[in-house]
Amino acid sequence: MNWTLLALGSACLLVLGEDAFVHGKRSARTVTFSRTPRGHSRHRRDTWTGQAHFTACKSPLSPKDQALLLSHTHETGFHGDDGSSFTLTWVGDGTGVILVLSTLSAPSDSFYEGGSSRLYRSEDYGKSFHDVSHAINNTFIKSDFGISAGPGNPQQVILTANLPFTESPGGVIFTSMDAGVTFRSVQLPFHPAQAIQFNYQDPQYLAVISIDDGLWLSEDFGNSWSKVHEGVHTFTWGPGITLFFSSSPKGTVEAARRGELILRRTQDVGKTFTTIAKNIFSFGFIGGFLFTSVMEKLGSPRVIYVSSDQGDHFRKAQLPSVTTEQFYSVLDGDEDMIFMHVDNPGEDTYFGTIYTSDDRGILYSKSLERHLFGGEGKSDFTNVTSLRGVYLTNILEEDGRIRSVITFDRGGRWRFLKKPENVDCPETSKKCNLHIHGEHSHFSGITPMLPLSEPTAIGLVIAHGSVGDSISAARPDVYVSGDGGYTWWGTLRGPHHYSILDSGGLIVAVEAHRDRQINSIKFSTDEGQCWMVFNFTDHPIFLAGLASEPGTKTMNISIFGYRPDDDDQPMWVAVTIDFEHLLTKECGEEDYVQWLAHADYDSDPETDGCLMGYKETFRRLKKLSACRNGRGYVVSRQQRPCPCTREDYMCEYGFYRHENTSECLLQPDFLNQTKDFCLNGELEDLQNTGYRKIPADKCEGGVRPPRQDVFKKLCGNETSPTSSNLEAKRSSGMLVLIVVCACVGVIGLVITSALIITSKRINCRERSPAYHFSALQLQDDDLFVSNENSPNGKLNGFQVQEDSDDDLIE
Repeated sequence: MNWTLLALGSACLLVLGEDAFVHGKRSARTVTFSRTPRGHSRHRRDTWTGQAHFTACKSPLSPKDQALLLSHTHETGFHGDDGSSFTLTWVGDGTGVILVLSTLSAPSDSFYEGGSSRLYRSEDYGKSFHDVSHAINNTFIKSDFGISAGPGNPQQVILTANLPFTESPGGVIFTSMDAGVTFRSVQLPFHPAQAIQFNYQDPQYLAVISIDDGLWLSEDFGNSWSKVHEGVHTFTWGPGITLFFSSSPKGTVEAARRGELILRRTQDVGKTFTTIAKNIFSFGFIGGFLFTSVMEKLGSPRVIYVSSDQGDHFRKAQLPSVTTEQFYSVLDGDEDMIFMHVDNPGEDTYFGTIYTSDDRGILYSKSLERHLFGGEGKSDFTNVTSLRGVYLTNILEEDGRIRSVITFDRGGRWRFLKKPENVDCPETSKKCNLHIHGEHSHFSGITPMLPLSEPTAIGLVIAHGSVGDSISAARPDVYVSGDGGYTWWGTLRGPHHYSILDSGGLIVAVEAHRDRQINSIKFSTDEGQCWMVFNFTDHPIFLAGLASEPGTKTMNISIFGYRPDDDDQPMWVAVTIDFEHLLTKECGEEDYVQWLAHADYDSDPETDGCLMGYKETFRRLKKLSACRNGRGYVVSRQQRPCPCTREDYMCEYGFYRHENTSECLLQPDFLNQTKDFCLNGELEDLQNTGYRKIPADKCEGGVRPPRQDVFKKLCGNETSPTSSNLEAKRSSGMLVLIVVCACVGVIGLVITSALIITSKRINCRERSPAYHFSALQLQDDDLFVSNENSPNGKLNGFQVQEDSDDDLIE
């Protein structure tokens, strides 16, 4: 069944022609719930068609366990609170402190400005809440970015007041150093235009942009502020207290759209500045790499420049250029490698190509073609954090179908997901695989949750999906994997909210309904193989969502929702269940097993489980062990190096991996040619260099692909994204070769050779090489993804949306 995306409404999220780099994401410590008016929900009933092709394992609790859990279930009714949204923020790690901000904003078409808010605090993991609005003088706090908690484990909190711009010269913030017990009011000399950003390493340093585009910094946790620059477009913290920001030249407008922004850096909190790039469209900082999007000549396509030394030097990334109809997007990255999406040429394609970089962020290899990236600016690219090297995403087939693919080696090879063992294929399916719903489905309201994995719950993945030829919105069910995505299990029928507790030893889930109330929660101690059902209340609620402390260490889960109060007005309700008193047994050594990640068990024992040059063995909980890991649980792993094989090498720039083999061949259009380009001021001949080691690969010995000597000669310097020095400079001198020989023929041969060398050096400076990229996956069987490219695929039902794509990073 083809999946046609629903209408996207009037919200605009993507401007083709702008690029999506990283400027910070909302903290995982914060989650927002919204209350949907019941009148609206009646028009969106649960009308799932189709039928699940598996039976979920569920069983009721014994009366004894039901009574035990009820005695440790705590309900809070927020009487008289008419807030339309609840924003929860966890403060610190293991403190048990939760701050809840309830806000009610005036309608957008109302003449009345402002609204109301209340602040609640819990210090027992949500078992009880107390109204502490008096601590902030009952001030109206912003609903969109009104509450922020410091990174790491500090007890610092900032609340941003919602004040009319026209009635006060500056805004007001409330700061707390004791997890919200007390607050200090600070009058600002400006109005914030966005959330205040903590420095990652020292939360005493704060930065924010004002509504008049000024960049303001604080060195004392917001007590005092200094305006350090004007006309600022975006900023991001770098290492230490380094700050990168882009700004418009004085007297210009729409500089970002024309690619005239200036990229600057300050390493002393705004006392001095260094201009590190000019004439840029956008920039981003991720994994130690600093990216800029540049138009080298007026009207020319945009290209990417990369710096790995905080902007001291830039190198041109060997990626396809993009036109005003296209965009770049950094999907993920670390200090070793970057995943970059490059939009396909043409209008309304809704797909592009994923490239992976070398450890310098300069050379890129083609990883996946026809990668889905829709007009609403949503990508399904997902990092499975519970197992190293695993990523999930969706591709758009030529016929408009959407299919899910997974890689276990950081993009080296992609394959379709295996069908779960306990799920039957639809009778009409020709190719039966599991397909996972991602950001597209979540944005469209098809699923209530994104795929979920946690670094502390090794191998565990929970996601909504469907089984068949392609992804389907007919009935999204819940599937679980315990080995990082190699195998799957149909676990729950229909859409659910779910959460991972006790480092993976406990999973909880609640059915998601638009049109009816719920009163029960499901939980599993065997990674979703079977579920127990607990009725937590006699007074059902409309579910808004689940909330648990980040990090999966806790055994408390909070269910937030609402139901009619005594006056028939909706009342917010929080129900917190403590499972620690049900699972009282502490896990012992007999409850754990040694598990080799990425193991095949049918392959060579010496290389079985090898990935990126080493294998990892984890100590993980047995599925049938009903015990608790506890808050002190630490993931235990052993690493062993592997001998190098061809799988530890990716194809060099300009080479491709031959179908059904691991051999890298020179691309056909470069046969009998010299593959050369300028890099780091040198000319490198890569014709005989077919392989390069995958970034961060740690293999030792073993296979070493043959490599020829690389010729290096002086070349033009391609080191800056500014328009003034993008043109390569000619060398001021030339090597003069004088050969004295009595034979006139030999002298003529030497002169001819010198001319060839000189010509080649000049060509490196004067021409732009036609870049080609290595294709890493070409296997086309039932599980591996074909790498055939066709530009004519369309996504049924998509509409082009236009807005900024500065926040598209996934």
